[in-house]
Amino acid sequence: SPRSPRSSPMSAQEPPRPPPAAAEPPEQEPGGRYEAVVPHWFYCKVTDTRERWVPFSAQDSERLEEAHGAGNDQDEVVVPTSGGRYDVHLRTRQRVAVYWEEEVSEVRRCTWFYKGDKDNKYIPYSESFSEELEEAYMIAVTLDEWKKKLESPSREVIILHNPKLMVHYHPVASSDDWVSTPTEQGRPRTVKRGVENIAVEIPSGEPLQIDHLVFVVHGIGPACDIRFRSIVQCVNDFRNVSLSMLQAHFKKAQEQHQVGRVEFLPVNWHSALHSTGVDVDLERITLPSINRLRHFINDTILDVFFYNSSTYCQTIVDTVASEMNRLHQLFLQRNPQFKGGVSIAGHSLGSLILFDLLTNQKADPEEDRHHAQESRTTSSTGGIEEVKEILKKLELSEYCDVFEKEKMDRQALFLCTEENLKEMGIPLGPRMKILHYISAKTEMKVSEPESPSQHSTDDGRNCQYRDVGLGQVSANYPQLNYKPTIFFAFGSPIGMFLTVRGVKRIDPNYSLPSCKGFFNIFHPFDPVAYRIEPMIVPDLEFEPMLLPHHKGRKRMHLELKEGLTRMSVDLKNNLLGSLRVAWQSFTRAPVPALEAGSTEAEAEAEAGTEKQPDTKPEEPPTAVKEETPLINVGRLNGGNRIDYVLQEKPIESFNEYLFALQGHLCYWESEDTVLLVLKEIYQTQGITLDQPLPGSQ
Repeated sequence: SPRSPRSSPMSAQEPPRPPPAAAEPPEQEPGGRYEAVVPHWFYCKVTDTRERWVPFSAQDSERLEEAHGAGNDQDEVVVPTSGGRYDVHLRTRQRVAVYWEEEVSEVRRCTWFYKGDKDNKYIPYSESFSEELEEAYMIAVTLDEWKKKLESPSREVIILHNPKLMVHYHPVASSDDWVSTPTEQGRPRTVKRGVENIAVEIPSGEPLQIDHLVFVVHGIGPACDIRFRSIVQCVNDFRNVSLSMLQAHFKKAQEQHQVGRVEFLPVNWHSALHSTGVDVDLERITLPSINRLRHFINDTILDVFFYNSSTYCQTIVDTVASEMNRLHQLFLQRNPQFKGGVSIAGHSLGSLILFDLLTNQKADPEEDRHHAQESRTTSSTGGIEEVKEILKKLELSEYCDVFEKEKMDRQALFLCTEENLKEMGIPLGPRMKILHYISAKTEMKVSEPESPSQHSTDDGRNCQYRDVGLGQVSANYPQLNYKPTIFFAFGSPIGMFLTVRGVKRIDPNYSLPSCKGFFNIFHPFDPVAYRIEPMIVPDLEFEPMLLPHHKGRKRMHLELKEGLTRMSVDLKNNLLGSLRVAWQSFTRAPVPALEAGSTEAEAEAEAGTEKQPDTKPEEPPTAVKEETPLINVGRLNGGNRIDYVLQEKPIESFNEYLFALQGHLCYWESEDTVLLVLKEIYQTQGITLDQPLPGSQ
């Protein structure tokens, strides 16, 4: 995008002159007064050994230039950039990631650029050589003497013919240098002065105010999308989409300074799991054939099996919880003025990890903060202290010694039966109080088909109510340092895992102990995604909520599909009704009764047409979801709907199987997903969209 050239304060005192040639800045007019070039800061991004120079945003570049102009280059000055996610160390000219591990990037204060025939973009000269070029340019402008020739450090020649034509020649090959061919020497590179003269898009920068923080946990494998990019790159996309959605849908709130932005930070657990040495052990037993496929399975698919192993499950939940706590603490240190909430989002297996963590959080972290350290360790004394707290709440402190003697921690307490308590010598009254507390705290409800109210003879426990740990891998789930506002699950297999673990039904009264919001978002063709609502309301068949399109309407092909389906149902009903009337008119012999009979037949036919759609509940497409909002789906999302389905794109509807994998990896760049996340987050702060989208709650 073309940018207006920035001039130095000197230009303000100049007498007015006629405008220069198109697109050329005033300082390049021959014989004119020299004006210093306005620098812009760039950093070098290396992908697959290919270097690419990327400009900092306008506000970051100004901040860096300000620090540089203050003469701070000699000291160890650190300037936060990219919304505080990267620090630039000014003296060493390095850009360092703050929240995650990443290769350090080179930073450059850029004023002069060159571009060869094969280069896509302009490349900045080194700072020292740019200074030489600028000095030669200054002399040429001041004295109006051109055809200046300079030699670069690599023996390449730059000639300043005039302000509009400056070229860079390859070095002349010496007798023992055969690299440079005459044809290469004959094609000079273009040289430009100032960032405003090169075609580069400079972002304006992100809002400084952060309203909410979201941690994003990845699924299986190191790659998170169809382009095999890391969680960091995918979350960068998600964040960029969120900035454009805020500008498009929260403009009023932005103008009134009610809205800044939402910060999304990635949480990586894959590298910690695979640095345990398990990869070496797997390598020993992996067959040599189909090497790439086996390596892919070891690095990706096996993560599901690792999570179902108590040894590696502990590593994964510890990594996710400690990483989220570390990031939260670091974020607060760097943003002391932050007063917003924290939400969490998980993709694929990441959503299941978060669900298991959340179901094992304490309901009131404020009350139990002094126990947080104990519960993070595997020490049993922490668990015993927790039981003492429970007994204190129930006013049964006199039995603390009995429970301590029996080494009863929280988990053991929740496995207790009346028989066990009798054996411990607990009287009937306290027994009833403890059992009532256990059943009230039970998070999941399993319906037993044969005898739902009977006690199982196998384990002596009540089968109707089960702890949330039913089928969960035995692990010591750590506590988070905060209460998440909302939990977003993208392409999530939570429903399937709960069913496989034996949880047939989720109690409608159940809600996550420390998080009151839960959204299960999925693409209709995602092969890994499962619904949650039918586990809460199993007797009722209903569609998930349709996510409104971010441009405010249903996608046209879905409207067309829906319209055609309705039209075919109407045609079929009308045809059946007409046939029935005709048939009855033939079979009714008495002519006088014909008129009355036909009206009866019409009434029957009408009744038939009314009943017809009910006989085929699958007929209306998945698009008709917003028509059934009055369904009680329990307290898991505070009484609101949980399952949300994206609208497939027109090309995706041609072949569901072809786009299945893409359906599982589409969430990072999905505007509809991002808009729902922003809408729900800001709704907790009483801020709504400029215009409500049709079909949204």
